[in-house]
Amino acid sequence: MKETALYIHIPFCDHKCIYCDFYSIITNDNVEAFLSSLKTEINFYSEKYNANRKFISVFFGGGTPSLMEPDYISKIITHLKSRFNISEDAEITLETNPGTVDKNKLLLFKQAGINRLSIGIQSFHNDELKFLTRIHDSQTAINTVHDAVDAGFGNISIDLIFNLPGQTKSKWLSNLKQATTLPVKHISAYSLILERGTILNKMVLDGKVNMQDVDYDADLYETTIVYLEAEGFYQYEVSNFTKPGYECIHNNAYWRYKEYIGLGTSSHSFINGKRWWNFSSLKRYISEINKKGNAVANEEHLTAEQMHDEYVMLALRSKGIDLAEYKKKFNGDWINKNYSYFQKLKDEDLIVFEKERIRLTKKGYLLCDEILKNLL
Repeated sequence: MKETALYIHIPFCDHKCIYCDFYSIITNDNVEAFLSSLKTEINFYSEKYNANRKFISVFFGGGTPSLMEPDYISKIITHLKSRFNISEDAEITLETNPGTVDKNKLLLFKQAGINRLSIGIQSFHNDELKFLTRIHDSQTAINTVHDAVDAGFGNISIDLIFNLPGQTKSKWLSNLKQATTLPVKHISAYSLILERGTILNKMVLDGKVNMQDVDYDADLYETTIVYLEAEGFYQYEVSNFTKPGYECIHNNAYWRYKEYIGLGTSSHSFINGKRWWNFSSLKRYISEINKKGNAVANEEHLTAEQMHDEYVMLALRSKGIDLAEYKKKFNGDWINKNYSYFQKLKDEDLIVFEKERIRLTKKGYLLCDEILKNLL
């Protein structure tokens, strides 16, 4: 049985944050039409890709999936389980924004089958939340975590963003301190990145916002690694930290180059060396589903070299290159050809050679992009 992941993109949102470049729409139009189309798309792919597969995770992203009613999410999960071979212990994650849920709604999400929450907090400082144009305040974020625990969730992740304009190291550390005092098992910490087409990008281009430099960003990142590991969160990917036993199964599917099927607007899929992606426009998505059962906008067939490079990139960004797995997928010539560079990285304390694995050190994570550029 081939382990595979499922992603569902819910496009509906109540507000577009200035830094967000994910496809989302601020409207209630076509909510039921989207559900109907999503069920049709589920049917289409289950007929093609259900055989000899075990689906180990389901991830509801967006948009703001927690904006939907629990019954809406329940209908999707029920239909998924009726058409796909979803493992009994599958991780089922719902991206959740403070301000869109209360304890009762979270309890109903739990009853619907959600067993992991990813809460988009971003900051515990109200001025930073206001800058990011989040709809919640700090206390609402804290309350949401406690409400989730009271609703029965034991697997809770939170997202935080560092290197905001003007953010001091002490202010970022206070965010980390608050995060680690909460009953959460997983923390994703991302640097604020300018994405083309976002409101923030235009603000920077117009001179209304000044971003901090890359050296300061690297300093905050190093601070994050040191602080979270001291608090019992080990780093298992460039931006992700977890208590033992709570690595995100869904994200690991991506980082370990497993196959996945994306459903809904703008979602991506990767099966048998082929990658394809859906139309972003909700109206186009619904129209295409009605016509042919899928909403594929385009596809690409990866070459052996592309698959090799993607595997190496994802492996080094996470738990490292598993040499036994690598040799099954590819021949060992590339590692042998780059042995002298690997040795140089080892001498500089950027990687370590374990028994059957090559992985980055904490120092190596700081220079991950540069290392990958040199290798690939």
